[in-house]
Amino acid sequence: MSRKAILPLGVLKYLYVGSAKFKEDLAYYRDVLGAQVIWNKHAFGAHVAALRVAEGPQILIADHRPSPGCMPVFCVSDLDETTAELASRGWKPKTGPFEIPDGPCYVFEDPSGNELAVFGNVRPDALLPRGV
Repeated sequence: MSRKAILPLGVLKYLYVGSAKFKEDLAYYRDVLGAQVIWNKHAFGAHVAALRVAEGPQILIADHRPSPGCMPVFCVSDLDETTAELASRGWKPKTGPFEIPDGPCYVFEDPSGNELAVFGNVRPDALLPRGV
């Protein structure tokens, strides 16, 4: 069995966490949990911050996401190929494709209504601070 068949959604890149109290949440992750703040941005009417609290995916806290809530965001090398393969098995996007800084993205739901996202990594690490 190929690695792609075993890992059809590639790499878990982000945990997109909703924030109803952005400043308080940012302070909690930074000051209480000791998270490294990779970046903190306000654009298009939304506050989003990327945090590193452990090995593995970054946590993105965002005031435009529902809270409480956490959406896993997966990164694939070929979004068209991945979505075609998923669609052949009955997958349907909820929204997309739309652009995120790293590349085109789709949001989809499992049967229970949990949101997940998958994006094509055409601009790798576009949100990292320059020089990293």
